[in-house]
Amino acid sequence: MSPVPSLLAVARAQARRDLRLVWRRRGDAAQPMLFAVMVVALFPLALGADPQQLARIAPGVLWVAVLLAGLLALDSLYRGDLEDGSLEQMLLAPVPLAWLIAVRVAVHWVTTALPLVLLTPVLAQLLYLPEELLPVLLVSLLLGTPLLSLLGAVVAALTVGIRRSGMLLALLALPLFLPVLVFGAGSVMAAAQGLPWVGALLLMAAGLVLAIVLAPLVAAAAIRIALT
Repeated sequence: MSPVPSLLAVARAQARRDLRLVWRRRGDAAQPMLFAVMVVALFPLALGADPQQLARIAPGVLWVAVLLAGLLALDSLYRGDLEDGSLEQMLLAPVPLAWLIAVRVAVHWVTTALPLVLLTPVLAQLLYLPEELLPVLLVSLLLGTPLLSLLGAVVAALTVGIRRSGMLLALLALPLFLPVLVFGAGSVMAAAQGLPWVGALLLMAAGLVLAIVLAPLVAAAAIRIALT
């Protein structure tokens, strides 16, 4: 009887596999970042190069671009594993499915959302965001993007058994994403107006902690229901 692998060893193996798959499909993995860059770059062309007007809408534009880019990458979260049978193997693995999903979501965030967060200072310059607001924006994105990935993992698990579920996935995910968008962009807008903004970030942090605990469990239950 072979020994049961440790959770840490399984996480390393799962992360290596997922990163290799992302590297093989690096063109598809880069699409969300390119999409967000195009969305942000179009606003100065459409509204003109008025620094005050662009600075006023910059937090909302950046957050909407990140949110839409996350939606674009959501359908691929489990789709490849479902098509090649890896998802069924994950169900039969001697470790909790929720743990494997948590690793998958972490890799998904690192490869899709984290590059956008690192690119945010450059995008913020395109929209003339004041420098004193950039730390608030970065903190809001570092709290909000993992929360979006965890919520998206649950929605993607609910629709994993449905073919061509892209539109349904977006319709189910948007109501869950909107509070994150409101608190994320709202914290930066409040800081710009000199109003208290820490409370919105604390609410996002509390939501992130709750999602880290519950989202992998809910997603695992949804996948079991979809595949049985």
